[in-house]
Amino acid sequence: MLYDDFDKTPQRARLLAYRDAMSALAAKYPTDNEAQIFYALAIAASEDPADKTYAGRVEAGAILEKLFKEEPNHPGLAHYIIHTYDVPPLAPRALDAARRYSEIAPGAPHALHMPSHTFTRTGYWQDSVSSNIAAAASAKREGQIAEELHASDYLTYAYLQTARDQAARSVLYSLPEIAARFDPNAVVSGAAGPSAGYFALAAIPARYALERGDWKQAAQLTPRESPFPYTEAITWFARGYGSARVGHVPAAYEAAASLKQIAEILVKSGESYWALQVHIQELAVRAWALMAEGKKKKALFEMDSAAVLEDGTEKSAVTPGSLAPARELLGEMLLAASQPAGALLQFEATLKKEPRRFRALYGAGHAAQLSGNEEASQRYFRQLLKVCQRADKPERAELLEAERAVSQK
Repeated sequence: MLYDDFDKTPQRARLLAYRDAMSALAAKYPTDNEAQIFYALAIAASEDPADKTYAGRVEAGAILEKLFKEEPNHPGLAHYIIHTYDVPPLAPRALDAARRYSEIAPGAPHALHMPSHTFTRTGYWQDSVSSNIAAAASAKREGQIAEELHASDYLTYAYLQTARDQAARSVLYSLPEIAARFDPNAVVSGAAGPSAGYFALAAIPARYALERGDWKQAAQLTPRESPFPYTEAITWFARGYGSARVGHVPAAYEAAASLKQIAEILVKSGESYWALQVHIQELAVRAWALMAEGKKKKALFEMDSAAVLEDGTEKSAVTPGSLAPARELLGEMLLAASQPAGALLQFEATLKKEPRRFRALYGAGHAAQLSGNEEASQRYFRQLLKVCQRADKPERAELLEAERAVSQK
């Protein structure tokens, strides 16, 4: 069902046919837990990506949670629950499975990493750090290099959200050694494939620059050749956005043009999901290039278009989060356009999808302060300081601003 006439039948139709076949199988064998599991997975996999009620995921999750109570040591169930609930509104439902998974399968690198999907969604950064340190070390021992890189990307993301930049830099500096061991053609065990390895190699340097606001460093990144064009797009996005932020408009437009070409390649190869993600990146870079040119109205329109498109998508499991959420970028652009009240709304919208995210928390606190909303400013700055209790010293400028604002009350 799932692969029949794959060259003629759209994937969506094949997914629905597979779901219906699994439904019949589950009905025929109601006491077979594995049949019920496969049916639940089929429900989740066939869900319409545009359905923000997540009705399919909720239905699938209910089946899986019931079975998990019956078989609390079933590693597959913990894994499937985490993936099924891996969307912002549902992620808290997976916390029990996430906390138990590494205990159920402590020898499996991916089992050590998987809880961090939920921890990332819920902003439990230290839990994510602990999970991915263990996962990366285990993957290295097992020779699962793509898995090691995948865990390292999630680890870097968590470090940067808590302003532990030195630790993030250590991961960044370890990449050449890991890359030297990475053979995308090697057949190894582990859930993370070569694409996850290429993704992490591109994402970690980009995250390190962008999350810290080092636009000059971002503008100097060099794309790494990859059989997966969307991983090259990561670097082009960072280059373009960084270039726009430092006023190098031609370089920003060059990056936007490269992103457009990559999106076209992905469309032709049937990679519609990644084509859309890259198109969103292109719009964002182009918007900031326009902003750098002083064309504020047009820039805001483009950035808003990117945000609307991103609202209708979900992140891939290969990434802990986008390099820069579109609504967060819109918030920063509104701040640059002296519209702090509107910026606050965008940062708050970001935090609904990306809880306890550093740049969104800071942006919300700063925007609220500028717009005269002292209550909100204090709330967001206090949350930021709590998230960053283990931050490096000397601290980021954003934390110093938050501390000054809080100390005055």
